This record gives sequence, structure tokens and C-alpha cells, in this order.
Amino acid sequence: MLQKETDVIVVGSGPGGATVARELAQSNAGLGITLLEHGRDWRTTPLYGTYPGGMMYTDKASFLTTQEGLSIVRPLLVGGATSMYCGCAARPLPWWQTRYGIDLDATTDQTIAELHIAPLPPALRGVASTRIAAAAADLGQDWQPQEKFMQPERTGDFACGATCMLGCRCGAKWNAAEYVDEAVQNGIDLWTGTKVERMLVSNGRAVGVWGKWRGKAFAMYAPVVILAAGGIGTPLILQHTGLTAAGQGMTMDTTVMVYGLAPYKGIGNEPPMTWSYADDDLGVMYSTLIDPWLNYPIAMLRKGPAYPLTWHRWGRTLGVMIKLKDEISGFVRAQPRGFTISKGLTDHDRQRLAAAEAVAGRILRQAGCDPDTIFTTPLRGTHPSGTVRIGEMLTDDLETEIQNLYVCDASVFPEALARPTVLTIIALGKRLAAHLRVVHKR
Repeated sequence: MLQKETDVIVVGSGPGGATVARELAQSNAGLGITLLEHGRDWRTTPLYGTYPGGMMYTDKASFLTTQEGLSIVRPLLVGGATSMYCGCAARPLPWWQTRYGIDLDATTDQTIAELHIAPLPPALRGVASTRIAAAAADLGQDWQPQEKFMQPERTGDFACGATCMLGCRCGAKWNAAEYVDEAVQNGIDLWTGTKVERMLVSNGRAVGVWGKWRGKAFAMYAPVVILAAGGIGTPLILQHTGLTAAGQGMTMDTTVMVYGLAPYKGIGNEPPMTWSYADDDLGVMYSTLIDPWLNYPIAMLRKGPAYPLTWHRWGRTLGVMIKLKDEISGFVRAQPRGFTISKGLTDHDRQRLAAAEAVAGRILRQAGCDPDTIFTTPLRGTHPSGTVRIGEMLTDDLETEIQNLYVCDASVFPEALARPTVLTIIALGKRLAAHLRVVHKR
């Protein structure tokens, strides 16, 4: 069995793990840091950002579903979910401070300045997407340009469309893998192809992890461990470690798109989610979004045999995304082989989603869509989260009941965001790294 000793182990290279690893590596504290990632780095391969690639670096080839049929895309590669997101950013909501006493303003401001987070220039927001926002304004909604982790000036070939969600090939969209690159340059040890099974614990303290690296069993020892394996991976590891409350209840920011056929070119070749509006009274966020061209008929098969036949009109389709602040329900449960996820909608969730669908339909009609062509896609879970919640399983410093075992990913959310999650996770990661630097000096 492979064995190694280090000072800090970080499990997962998504925005949480990458941020903590990078911040600690920059601190000049002389720490030995090892970052363990389940997947590999696909960025330099020809398959990155393609339809076959998207299937190869997602769990179950993107056919992961809950028992209730809700579809989940779970990326497994360096950079985690930021390899397949829409590049959207949203400040942490005020309830982090008012309800949970967690102040993320400073780390958020720092990240916005560092990564030049801002809306796309007006000329790049898309003609059809902008018409949707204007139609919503006609109906009394104040849609705003969506803040983005995108810098078109970083590339001479900015051609962002719906396929951007499969992986950014032009390099305009920020990816947490860039933080990983910085951390590696500053001396951390990156292990890819590493499946962590459980924590190693002694006398109530974390002392390391156990798992398999490229098929070989390994044990790695460190006095500090940060779990950042995501809203699904983190609770499974904790369950295997004996923390059975992990994964009991979850949120998903359950999402649908409402589609309609327009008499003009649709949004498929425009950057996704360039405009948005949050109705916090209803608990939903609206934005402009459509499935990538080849994913469209596959997703529509889940709705019924007639719906893939609408594929031919993809080029003139408008889409209004609805992201729901869903209530905590369901579970993620480890099984002898694999895991099971149960997550549907509560009655209150269904009522609010139905109200939002009616609003989206009105927006599409106002934008010129044929009313007879408007329909809602099947449910999907875009942000598995809330499975190891602050205030229940974690302190406000993100520490578990096992001393020196921390969690830093979407699983820590105490409730659904109904917002893009990445900026919040980075802010939490920087806050945790600052806490660990203080603890280390002691």
C-alpha cells in the first residue's frame, strides 16, 4: 500500500478545494500540501469542451439521476464544476451574515477585483437574449446583465455559445483549475485519479485519508484535512467515516428551462445566462439559457417521445431558465457499490415552480414566441448542495465534529442559494484558508 505524510490534505479541486490549496500555498507558511482529485486534467486534450468529452468527464456519462428522475450533471475532473458552468457569479446573499453570522464581504470583494468579475460588454450579451430581457422589462421585471467569470479579452477567438457549458475551449472563462495551476507552481503536490474512500481518525482527530490512487490502495497522513469533494462526494466520504448524519437532506437549486419558438434567431449560439432576474419573494432566479444542440434531444427524451422532434427548431428557440430555491429534502446515501440519491420537489416547491413557469411563458410570448410551442423541460439538479450544513454538522469555521477535519464546497450551504454558487464557495475557501493560517501559527 502506498503511504505518504504531509501537512495538509485537500480532497477535491473544484472552487472550494482549489481556493484553499492555492491560498495556503501562497501563504509562505512552509506547509506541505497535497491536493487529491478524483478525475484528471482534460484541458489540454482535444476532447475538452466537446460532446464526447462532456460524457467522459461526468459521473455516469451525464446520465446520473435521483430516484425521482431528476437529472444531475456531476463533473469529475480538475477544476470540478467550474469546467462545465456558465461562468456566472453572484455575491453571497445577506442571510449569510444575518442568519449564520458568516461575513463574506471582504473575501468576495477581493475575488471580484482579482478575477475581474463583471457582465459581458453589451455587444456580447446576445441579440435574442437581450430581447428576452427587454420582454421581461415590459412585464415589470428588472432583468440585469449577469455578472460573469469571463474575460473575452483573454482570447482572440471568443465564440461562446451553449456548448460553452461542456468546457471553455477559447479560454475566456475562468476555471478553478487555474487556481490549481498556481498552487502547483507554488509547490503543492497534485494527485489526479485519486478516489478517497474515508477519513483516518484517531482520538476524535483527523489524521489522514484512505483510498485508491489509479487502482492502488493508499493511506495519506496529515494533521489537517479539508474535504471539498462536492455536494455528493463529500457526504459519501463522511458516511464511510462514520458520520451518518451527512447526506440527510439536500438542496439542488432545482432547474427547468421554458422554451418557445421565435420568428427570429434563437439564443443557442449566444453566451449562456447573460441576463438574469431574482424574485426572492417567490424564491426563484430567471435567466437566458438553452441546452447545447446535441444535448437538446437527449434531454427532451425524458419529457416524452414527441419532444425530441422539436430539435429542428433549436436554432430559433428562446429559453428562460428558472432556478428554484428548493427546500431541504431527500438524501445522498452510500451503498455497498456506489450511492443512491433521493431528491424531488416538496408541495411548496411545486407551487412556486408552477408560478414561475407561468411568468416565463408570459415573457416568451412577449418576446414573440408562438404560444403553441411553449413548454417546460424536465427537472434537473444544477447545484447538489446542503448535504453537510453549517450549523448542523459544521461550525461556522467549517469544522466537523472530528477535530481538524474541515469541509469547503457546496455541501456546507445551510440552505439553497437559487443563485450561481462559485463566488460564494471561493469566498468561503479564502475565509477558511485565513482561519487555518491563524491556527497553524498557534
